[in-house]
Amino acid sequence: MRVPTALILTILLSPFALWTQETAPEISATDLQTHIRFLASDRLEGRRSGTDGNREAARYIADMFDRLGLTPLGDDGTYFQEFSFTSGVELGPENELAFMDGERRIGLLPDVDFRPFGFSTSGQTTGEVVFAGYGISAPDQGYDDYADLDVEGKVVVALRYSPEGDNPHSDFGRHATFRSKARIAREMGAAALIIITGPKDDPDDELVPLGFDQSSAGSGIPVISMRHGAFDQLLIHSGRTTAGLQDSIDSSGRPVGMALTGVTATIGTDVKILRSTTANIVGYLQGDENQDEAEVLVIGAHMDHLGFGGPGSGSLDPHADAIHNGADDNASGTAGLLELAEFYAKSGGKPNRGIVCVAFSAEELGTLGSAYYVENPPIPLERTVAMINMDMIGRLEDSVLTIYGTGSSPAWESLITEKNRGIFKVTSVADGVGPSDHTQFYGKEIPVLFFFTGTHDDYHKPSDDWEKINYEGETDILSMIRGIADEILQNPEKPGFTRVASGSTGPGGESGRTTFRVTLGVVPDYAFEGTGMKIGGVRPGGPAELAGLTGGDVIVGMAGKEILNIYDYMAILGNLRIGDEVEVVVSREGSEVRLQATMTKSN
Repeated sequence: MRVPTALILTILLSPFALWTQETAPEISATDLQTHIRFLASDRLEGRRSGTDGNREAARYIADMFDRLGLTPLGDDGTYFQEFSFTSGVELGPENELAFMDGERRIGLLPDVDFRPFGFSTSGQTTGEVVFAGYGISAPDQGYDDYADLDVEGKVVVALRYSPEGDNPHSDFGRHATFRSKARIAREMGAAALIIITGPKDDPDDELVPLGFDQSSAGSGIPVISMRHGAFDQLLIHSGRTTAGLQDSIDSSGRPVGMALTGVTATIGTDVKILRSTTANIVGYLQGDENQDEAEVLVIGAHMDHLGFGGPGSGSLDPHADAIHNGADDNASGTAGLLELAEFYAKSGGKPNRGIVCVAFSAEELGTLGSAYYVENPPIPLERTVAMINMDMIGRLEDSVLTIYGTGSSPAWESLITEKNRGIFKVTSVADGVGPSDHTQFYGKEIPVLFFFTGTHDDYHKPSDDWEKINYEGETDILSMIRGIADEILQNPEKPGFTRVASGSTGPGGESGRTTFRVTLGVVPDYAFEGTGMKIGGVRPGGPAELAGLTGGDVIVGMAGKEILNIYDYMAILGNLRIGDEVEVVVSREGSEVRLQATMTKSN
């Protein structure tokens, strides 16, 4: 049953008048602190998308929009533009793992002795058991656990980490991830992969927690975490132990692999994908132009964060089960959005163009909210002349301000210089691609500017709290942004759009999040939930464009390897070198297309 919109607004908005102090029309440090203290309070429990805390933050923002008189642009006359997303995983009832060792049956208990990984394929399989060391294949580093093993159709058991332990700076780092081990096992023809943590790394013999790595893309084979004590039972006849095998590999630096003669495994995995709902909060301030034809400026910031952290959340303190308040990331940008909305709502008079104010959700899950917005814009994108994004603008230090997207319009550089007035030491990043919501607009050929004061020791940790915000510094940044917005709103000429050439990226590299030796010159679509790696856009003059790839293509194969998800794509990209010519197989409008691309250096 659909609840009347008026009733929804009454229920959702009325409590927030008690929580929000009256704020001044001008942009002020005091008002910024008011907003950030609430948005980054423990009450909101880290604002993770799909949670009560996230919904409470959304209602706070919507209440502010309502009090300022912004026109709702969400669903059914509300400010909330809802969308669903993959939010996690849980174990289904059909998980099983049993071994036959001759006539001896060893049955294990789910969630006690073994546990599927969140990205495991669900299904059943039976196969002979093979131990494959650490499950790493790195011939270029002189190490390959699979070199002398036949694992076709078999169940592979591999150790967690690498011969250098859990050192994150190890040369084996990119080969030692769970996703990488699963991909290699699949490419080698294995029917399933079982990962155990060696006694040296885990004397308590605990299972890997069930986690979700922000992607619903499966591994292509069942992948299971199992206690090493269970594996010891399978080694009895060989006279070996898990500890002895691990010590042998680690001390010699050479692989140790073997088939477990007469041992077979029967596996059943049942992993359920969970979906949740969240919402962007969208309000509109009309300009002087006819509302049905008016051009608009989008000003945005993401309001979600990491909740309580934990595996797969993006937390950089993975062992902490604590609220990640996200004061800088991104209560600071959200507060800035509210301050700009208030300034324009109360300033009197109307600019030539309208303003769409958007607080995006699910940015931390891969810019899902902005991806949904650009595919379902409440005002047609052809009327959007530019997008200003604010993400982490609260920790200004030594006046250093980074602005992405400065090459996305020929108007930007001179405008930034004019409105800066020498206050900030501006680092300009020409590329419109970066790890935040502006990327989705840039992919639609809309000029963008992304304001950012940089990462810090509290980034993605529970310690990112309101007391550490530089409120005066953020006020100065917002004054600069307001000056730029004024020019965009009043200038009869709209800013032109320029696609930035491949290799002009700032921090982040190929995907905006990871650095590689080479680039294909594509922007991944992180919101894609199908099989393969969908391209959100291609860079001008890059290998992808020269090869004939286009936005909307889904890469399903590359360099002779199958690609099921973005993790496969990044792993393959990481193995390529400058000048390598590779075949890229894409799915395009239902047809398979094969193209040749030559890798170039990633800057």
